[in-house]
Amino acid sequence: MTSKELISTYDEKNDTFVCKLSDKKGYVANYDISNGVFLSTDINNLPVSFFIGDASNVLNVKKSILEDPNVAISLKCSKEEIDFELFIADERIYSSKSGNYFNIPDIDCVMRAN
Repeated sequence: MTSKELISTYDEKNDTFVCKLSDKKGYVANYDISNGVFLSTDINNLPVSFFIGDASNVLNVKKSILEDPNVAISLKCSKEEIDFELFIADERIYSSKSGNYFNIPDIDCVMRAN
């Protein structure tokens, strides 16, 4: 399992939650991996960022929870499946599994905000 640095931000007015890997810039493709959770990838189809619009409803949490800077994402991809988990303040607040219809390569990674 690899570990990467994550930058996260929450816009309460627009209820938008965004996480981006600190060493990545731009993206090539954007995939809806779960109802309203979008994964953006680079030219090699590797993760760059995550976007969640209407975040408090999609994640079913209070807006105040989304303001906590202690954010981590676990992403595991195989040829068949994408396993996504979002943690805030060390509690899992969201998880989903979906088919890997996007040819994202095998990944087992934890991304954390510092």
